[in-house]
Amino acid sequence: MTEGSAGALTVTLCRDSRQFAALEESWNRLVRECPTATPFQSHAWLHSWWLSYGKDGRLRILLVRRAEELVGAAALMLVHRPLPRLVPLGGPITDYFDVLVSREHAGQVVPALAQGLHRAARSAVVDLREVRPGAAAEALFEAWPGVSSRLTDSTCMELPTLPFDQLVKRMPASGAQRVRAKLRKTDAAGIEEHEVTEREVPQAVRTLLRLHEKQWRGRGVTPEHLRPRFAEHLTRATRRMVRAGEGRLTEFRLDGKVVAANVTLLSAALSGGYLYGADPDLRERKVDVATLLLRYEAGRALEEGRPVVSFLRGNEPYKNHWRPETVVNQRLLLATHALAPLMRLHESQVTGRERAVGALREALPAARDWRARLNELRVR
Repeated sequence: MTEGSAGALTVTLCRDSRQFAALEESWNRLVRECPTATPFQSHAWLHSWWLSYGKDGRLRILLVRRAEELVGAAALMLVHRPLPRLVPLGGPITDYFDVLVSREHAGQVVPALAQGLHRAARSAVVDLREVRPGAAAEALFEAWPGVSSRLTDSTCMELPTLPFDQLVKRMPASGAQRVRAKLRKTDAAGIEEHEVTEREVPQAVRTLLRLHEKQWRGRGVTPEHLRPRFAEHLTRATRRMVRAGEGRLTEFRLDGKVVAANVTLLSAALSGGYLYGADPDLRERKVDVATLLLRYEAGRALEEGRPVVSFLRGNEPYKNHWRPETVVNQRLLLATHALAPLMRLHESQVTGRERAVGALREALPAARDWRARLNELRVR
């Protein structure tokens, strides 16, 4: 570790994965003290991701301590392409990024994090993707002593946690009527819920991923979801998160057979449906899986006092039926004054790619489907 100081605080840079592993207890205590933390800032998620996706020599985790107490952290890694950057741990399979800041010491911690990150970024641009509005990373952005820029990132959909019948009432009358009819058919089918124990997680994840592949077959499954490293990470992280109350894996059974499964990640701020799989044969029984899952997860979130039920990233049509609130993540770019030209170059490349992708989608509506199918064939 390298050290610096900011008043009564000590700022260190952790590059050793074994030291990161040893932080679990103090890290999770800090997560509980950070009101903006999402499930993707848990030690279970981040450390598991690093074990499956990390590369030796790339770890860069900023730690802020007050005496021996961990009061701030930013989980980052160094990448070299297309240019040197410090980016969040978690990569593309992580829906939200944030830094961790203790509520009690935020006034000191944010400037200390900014100073520590400024030192760590002497030769790299800081590229913070998927920052949720209201995140502590916004305060870091405002305190940054160098140059900065704010871009938009992924669209997320969220619902307030309400009794399910009130969520149904948010829909147009015709849509609400269809939902109630679908639920009557689902209930008549006799589907039973089972919350998986920590010991049952490995087999349950295998079942979920098998159903997920079957559900998306021929429609462009996300290639990463079929790779062994993703299964390894999801199994490891889910076991730890189930044990800590930071996650839930639920199976839905019909006549003793698992016909759907869903991983939900949990924090004080939200309940997020991360990944599900469902047997396509359920359609023949007129079972609406998305509605089944939402009713269950909304009920659990209400019981647990979590204020938001999040669909996480993506604006798929089935989500819009519920009239959710649209939340647009941010992409925060930071650099020292010396690296300002490099940051501006990166910013122009990012915006150029986004415009090109948007133009392609508008000109060729079928391009996305073809790309998804090619990805699926490549994985197979």
